[in-house]
Amino acid sequence: MSEALEALNSRASGLSENEARRLLATHGPNRLEAKRKTPAIVLFLRQFLNPLIYVLLAAAIISVALAHYLDAAVILAVLVLNAVIGFIQEQQAARAMEALVKMTAPRAQVRRDATVMTIPVEEIVPGDVILLESGNRVPADARVIEEANLKVIEASLTGESTSVDKEVAPLPEDTPVAERNNMVFMGTNVTHGRAAAVVVSTGMNTAIGGIATALQQLVDEATPVEKSMRKLSHYTVFLVLGIVGILAGVGIYRGMSPLEVIFLAVAAAVSAIPEGLPAVVTVVLALGMRLMAKRNAIIRRLVAVETLGSATVICTDKTGTLTMNEMTVRRIYVDGRFVHVTGEGYSPEGEFLSDSAAIASDEGTTLGLLLRTGALCNEASLVKRGESYEIVGDPTEASLVVAAAKAGIDKERLQHRLRRTCEIPFESEQQYMAVGYAEETLARVYVKGSVEQLLTFCDKVLHDGHSTPLDDAAKGAILEATEALAAGALRVIALGYADFPASPDKLKCNHFAGNLTFLGLAGMADPPREEARLAIKQCHDAGIRVIMITGDHRATAEAIAFQLDLPKGRTIEGSELEKIGDEDLAKEIEGVTVFARIEPLHKLRIVNALKSKGHVVAMTGDGVNDAPALKSANIGIAMGITGTDVAKESADMVLADDNFASIVAAVEEGRAIFSRLRSVVFFLLSTNLGELIALILAVAVLGKAPLLAVQIIWVNLVTDTTTAIPLGLEPKSGDELAQPPRHPRVGLLYPGNVMRIVFLAALMGVGVFLIFDWAQDHMSMEEARTLAFCTMVTFELVRAFNARSDERTLLSLGLFTNKILLASIAAAVLLQLAVIYLPAGQRAFQTVPLSLERWGIALAAGGALFMVEELRKLVAPRLFSLGKWQPTRAKASRKTR
Repeated sequence: MSEALEALNSRASGLSENEARRLLATHGPNRLEAKRKTPAIVLFLRQFLNPLIYVLLAAAIISVALAHYLDAAVILAVLVLNAVIGFIQEQQAARAMEALVKMTAPRAQVRRDATVMTIPVEEIVPGDVILLESGNRVPADARVIEEANLKVIEASLTGESTSVDKEVAPLPEDTPVAERNNMVFMGTNVTHGRAAAVVVSTGMNTAIGGIATALQQLVDEATPVEKSMRKLSHYTVFLVLGIVGILAGVGIYRGMSPLEVIFLAVAAAVSAIPEGLPAVVTVVLALGMRLMAKRNAIIRRLVAVETLGSATVICTDKTGTLTMNEMTVRRIYVDGRFVHVTGEGYSPEGEFLSDSAAIASDEGTTLGLLLRTGALCNEASLVKRGESYEIVGDPTEASLVVAAAKAGIDKERLQHRLRRTCEIPFESEQQYMAVGYAEETLARVYVKGSVEQLLTFCDKVLHDGHSTPLDDAAKGAILEATEALAAGALRVIALGYADFPASPDKLKCNHFAGNLTFLGLAGMADPPREEARLAIKQCHDAGIRVIMITGDHRATAEAIAFQLDLPKGRTIEGSELEKIGDEDLAKEIEGVTVFARIEPLHKLRIVNALKSKGHVVAMTGDGVNDAPALKSANIGIAMGITGTDVAKESADMVLADDNFASIVAAVEEGRAIFSRLRSVVFFLLSTNLGELIALILAVAVLGKAPLLAVQIIWVNLVTDTTTAIPLGLEPKSGDELAQPPRHPRVGLLYPGNVMRIVFLAALMGVGVFLIFDWAQDHMSMEEARTLAFCTMVTFELVRAFNARSDERTLLSLGLFTNKILLASIAAAVLLQLAVIYLPAGQRAFQTVPLSLERWGIALAAGGALFMVEELRKLVAPRLFSLGKWQPTRAKASRKTR
């Protein structure tokens, strides 16, 4: 051990900050070489890889072939502009993702200047002393210099999935990597125990750095929305080809020339294609993720954004998520009586009272020994900063350190006086921790853990300084006291000790099992979060069920559930869960509100039982053993503060503040994002279908197109580009959590939405056709087409206001709540006026100026369409809600066949 430290010019207390800075400049950041970013030119050209774009390119080529260079130029200009917008949005989305990755960048504990600190993994340098514990991902290759039952899974390096025991003893230099049991390697996972290790290599110089190429290739994930957009693109191409064929046949039948038929086909292709849809979907998802991050929900997988809106059950941990995780020891059971502990927060000031009278807590008392045990069997610390006190480590352990300090027991000073010889670190599945110290005349092991676990180890109980057998009566009294503490919503920890002539080299459970002396119980208060109570009510209103899962005692869990106003339901304990088969659990789980005394691997069964009942499950977790449940859940949610690296990597979302309210906020944002996407799809498809209907009617009835191809392209550019993206930025309506969860099979398009699209597109198409039919008899063809052109733009701009909601009117939403949309519509109006009144615009689009009277016709038509939809929302707001949240019966039955 000392040789390794000397070889790296380090020491057990760690490097100094100055040494670390110098070594970082020499060795560079501790990271594997990232895959090369896609060049900007490739990203830009990728915008043209879309079947919709292929059709428009074909239209441009046809225009060139027929010497209509202006039409071709306008089509190509629109395509380039659309590509530029898509390119910018993709870059913004990439930057948003990079920012989110930085927010979840791994961190590690190191010793520097004899102080434990947490730093970004990239800042680790050779010579750093890193501290590892269960659930950590090893941040660099390092030589173990201290360890306690350390086990590491090295599957990422060796392919072996079993845990490897680590040790401090030196090994020959030529030992194969798979057998270097005194080394830990970058990218491997600690599954048990804890250790300190000195870093020997970082970044690409690590063992995994030599084979890292494959590990660095991140696969871009297509979300269900993106997949559905691709399907829509392909369907649209077939639809366009079909319509072009029909129109060509109608045009020939109506006696149109081949040239007119070709331009009619170009116009049909242009009118049917929602060019801006892919770019809008990209930007809405990217901006939505940024909004979620601001509310402490960091999305790791895009699919979670969509799935959140479908969640029907949230399974949440209690400690730190529903509660504050600010533990304070309030009551102690010792010597057969309850002791009240005074004092607030982490200040080491307080008294120990029994029947309102202060009692002794010195070393010779059972209470003093219990407090000493709590302080020594502990990894947390109490630090004074200025006039206030802070904790370092787990709040549960810190509360025991603070309680001991109230009795004058200084943990740091006591540990310096004694020699720590062995330990068994806390693991959730074993539910206890043990630490051995060499004291003056003997070796003593201090143990703390769950009441049930410690009682299996104990054969004696200390009462008023005397050790007596732990008989059934004594056990009964302890369990009764446990129930009393838990009923007061206190978390209960049991403490005990065992003496040995000499300390064992490697502490095992069998060293003290059946030989432990029971000292007493510590009851800790962990107040519920006020915001969690409100969030649970919001979940109830949103049709989302909340299930609390905890390792705490049943009575504690039920008391907290009552304080949080969780709906009444059954409580199932872990021991009972183990006796229930999977089928019976699936039958009973609908009535369960609380799972108590649960081990991490139980969570997987709970998730699977809920999924078997058709639920979309969100599951929280923080430990290494939570990973299977997080992966199995529809939405795995890891804790950002207390979560292990393994849990975070298994999750779809990370909570930056470990707060249940942030989960509910993410659900709200997820629903809002999906609603925005629905509005955008409705707007684009209804306007494009309206253009197509106007074109088909005019050709079929009049034998003439109401708009030229170049005019239709302009309409799509002005409305799609300037209006669709602002619709994707629509503020939340405030009723997202008042709606039921959306079934996973219900997508952006649902029967009601399709009916609404067809209804409004038909009104728009018929309106343009009727105005064009009237106009061609009362003015020149150029002016008639200009009027039809302006009517179409007016229809689409007012449609943008209709598209903001399918149920709420513009007045209830607020005209000025989406200022970006107002600005974009104002810009579109100015652009349209330029096309009508500027000579260059008139030449390019074959328009003529319109009088105020003619504009009145277009505006009146647009206003009428707007009022029809707004009145529909007032009279029958749910008219087009069929299949909005649940699949229709026909669709559902097809899925189950």
